[in-house]
Amino acid sequence: MQKGKISVNTENIFPIIKKFLYTDNEIFLRELVSNAVDASQKLKYFASKGDFEGKTNDLKINVKLDEKKKTLTISDMGIGMTAEEIEKYINQIAFSGAEEFVEKYKDSKEDTNIIGHFGLGFYSAFMVADKVEIDTLSYKKDSEPARWTCTGSTDFKITKGKRKKIGTDIILHINEESVEFLDKFKIKNLLSKYAKFLPIAIWFDDENINNTSPIWKKNPADLDEKEYKDFYKELYPIEDEPLFWIHLNVDFPFNLTGVLYFPKLKKDIDPNRNKIQLYSNQVFVTDNVEDIVPDYLMLLHGILDSPDIPLNVSRSSLQADGNVKKITSHISKKVSDKLHEIFKKDRNDFEEKWESMSIFVKYGMINDEKFYDRAQNFALLKDTNNNHMLIDEFTDKIEISQKDKEGNRIALYTNNKEEQITFVQAATKKGFLVLELNEIIDNHLVSAFESKFEKVQFKRVDADSLSKLVQQELEIESTLSDDEKEKLVEQFKSQIQNENCVIETVAQGSEDNFVTITKSEFDRRMREMYSVGGGNPFGQMPEKHNLVINLNHPNAKKILSFSDEQRRKNAIQHVYDLALLSQNMLKGEDLLRFVERTSEKI
Repeated sequence: MQKGKISVNTENIFPIIKKFLYTDNEIFLRELVSNAVDASQKLKYFASKGDFEGKTNDLKINVKLDEKKKTLTISDMGIGMTAEEIEKYINQIAFSGAEEFVEKYKDSKEDTNIIGHFGLGFYSAFMVADKVEIDTLSYKKDSEPARWTCTGSTDFKITKGKRKKIGTDIILHINEESVEFLDKFKIKNLLSKYAKFLPIAIWFDDENINNTSPIWKKNPADLDEKEYKDFYKELYPIEDEPLFWIHLNVDFPFNLTGVLYFPKLKKDIDPNRNKIQLYSNQVFVTDNVEDIVPDYLMLLHGILDSPDIPLNVSRSSLQADGNVKKITSHISKKVSDKLHEIFKKDRNDFEEKWESMSIFVKYGMINDEKFYDRAQNFALLKDTNNNHMLIDEFTDKIEISQKDKEGNRIALYTNNKEEQITFVQAATKKGFLVLELNEIIDNHLVSAFESKFEKVQFKRVDADSLSKLVQQELEIESTLSDDEKEKLVEQFKSQIQNENCVIETVAQGSEDNFVTITKSEFDRRMREMYSVGGGNPFGQMPEKHNLVINLNHPNAKKILSFSDEQRRKNAIQHVYDLALLSQNMLKGEDLLRFVERTSEKI
């Protein structure tokens, strides 16, 4: 029997492990199972090199729970260890067995990324155990089994082990503070979370809990549509079928595999973020991938797997470096390339799916210049007649018909077709194209468009009278004299008396609305942008609006002809209330009085 002290660079490493190196005690199981997989993969590698002659086609890992003895055991059929290797890889924590392994086989063409490391990952066991044992037998010929025991101090002992077959048992004696890990449902859930796609079979409670060959590790040419959809259903059982997916398979200048799915988004439901899972060599790391996936693609679902993304000692935190930035850029490019490919292949199908994916594209165009440039090849705009157009197609269509006298192309849009129907109809009757931009992000998108296109202005269709929105050379003359116009304005001001209402006049066709409510395009857009961001620099300031009177409407002369002052006031109040109502601005007592007045006339 050998006794000694664990060689560490601090007096006691265990408090550091428990308090600082790991953020969540459940990851101990991930570390130990990952080490067991590494040991199994190493044995396969040695067999492929001719250094091991035994069978490796039925390797598996068994996780066993003994509630009475309060033990949790992780058993593998991997390379095992000799007593000398235990001394080197377990007791000398500062030394990494993985480093020696890489150095020895660095000139080999085979993939050596299969190896993990013994060391601090193993010591995470002491987060939940007050005693840990290793019973192991090395694959090397004539090896003796060895047993290592440690009770959570720097003291250890190595004795002769009992194991008959090569491999390693890690036995954890669960401490009183961690009895939750003696619950088989808890262990099963953790194994499903961290080991669901490990490449060596994991068995627990007589059940194989993992898929050793997930689709992202396969050749895309060997997969069909059903397999991709089945895998999506495995990941997200209650989700609708995805729109489509992207299979990532990169081996230079970094290693990245995975499958990203475009889910169907519903406008009335908050989209789910954090649905992309990050793996490192099929070991689950995190579902918080903000440092890897661009923010505008966080609504995607799926799996990313890369051994080139640097992780801290617990494999749970990402550290931004050159590789991560390259991977981020690559993911963005692959997504845009896939969208363009689908658009070219079947534009009609792409248009049908556009509403369910437009939020991805628009958000990306606002946040990423490179993505914006690529997205112009597939990003769509929709008009009020449900026609879809590329951005360039739209600007070409309004080149002549919606150009004002200053040479600006005026892009009219509505963010609520139902509420703004009168404005929309007035514009379409004149042959103007009106876009539907009704997503919460569209305000920012409009500003992005205006910054990109020279002499293109976006104006909401209810922001002003149509003749002012698109000020063209041809002007309609007023049928009222200057005196009549001035008198009509004074009558409206006398009745309305609202400091937040500015009264304007315009000469339009007699068939156009008599009075309309409009709001400043700039002021309204800024308010809506800030409301999306949660800020309110406007405080309690009421929103100003304009009351635009059409001087050529028959009601203009009619109101001027009223000799009964009360009748004239009632008429002005009525048309003003109707205009407010059409903009959903008539509320509270004003709305109640309007209803009462209207009811009295029946």
